[in-house]
Amino acid sequence: MTPGTRHRVAPDMSDVTADKPEKSLLVKLHRSGGRNHRGKMTVRHIGGGHKQRYRLIDFKRNKFDIPATVKTIEYDPNRTARIALVAYADGEKRYIIAPDKLQVGDKVISGQSVAPDTGNAMPLENMPLGTTVHNVEYHPGNGGKLVRSAGSSAQLIAKAEKYVTLKMPSGEIRMVNGKCMGTVGVVSNTDHFNVTLGKAGRNRWKGIRPTVRGTVMNPVDHPMGGGEAKSSGGHPRSPWGQIAKGFKTRNKKKLSSKFIVRRRNQKQ
Repeated sequence: MTPGTRHRVAPDMSDVTADKPEKSLLVKLHRSGGRNHRGKMTVRHIGGGHKQRYRLIDFKRNKFDIPATVKTIEYDPNRTARIALVAYADGEKRYIIAPDKLQVGDKVISGQSVAPDTGNAMPLENMPLGTTVHNVEYHPGNGGKLVRSAGSSAQLIAKAEKYVTLKMPSGEIRMVNGKCMGTVGVVSNTDHFNVTLGKAGRNRWKGIRPTVRGTVMNPVDHPMGGGEAKSSGGHPRSPWGQIAKGFKTRNKKKLSSKFIVRRRNQKQ
């Protein structure tokens, strides 16, 4: 046991069934290092990391009424969830976000009125109440944007004329257009939250550079920097002076606010 492995809690890879990805669904992944087009660092804590290639994921699930067979469950370095390689009856292959308990050989299908089984995709308005969903679209036809990380799921709790009401993983209750597509089930890799990296080097492999507290910086580097010995640093705030710890930053005129029935941090 070394210091780097003593407290490490490694992910369970027993659900992964393939070592190499599908070549036709890979593209190069450019690393910015946190720099903009002029080479100036505009995002902190980014740089280095292992070379990766991006897997093209089908977030739209718009190949309707054609059954697909799950060929492999694979690891994706670009996301916390597992991905599944599915082969359609017409020969096309696509990657989808793998739901929990999806096995090699299972059949999945997307359409307007398919069975609400794990891995099947359909408009939210056609799902029965109480269904757990993931990979939910924000606007019809734009592809899934919501509920895509490992172990997450939303629950369909109500239907209105045009909208359905979802309880999000954060606890927020919001309305989504019923024409938006969603996939039935919980996202795979549900034990991801138990992972402990064990050493700083594992973060460097992921392309994450060190983060230090503002109170240990100099006054020129951070509003909370400076002072003799362990000074408190004053009012908690960001490096650009934005007050932290309770200061509301959401735009009061944000258009999507009208779709939020209850905020995630609202008192019951």
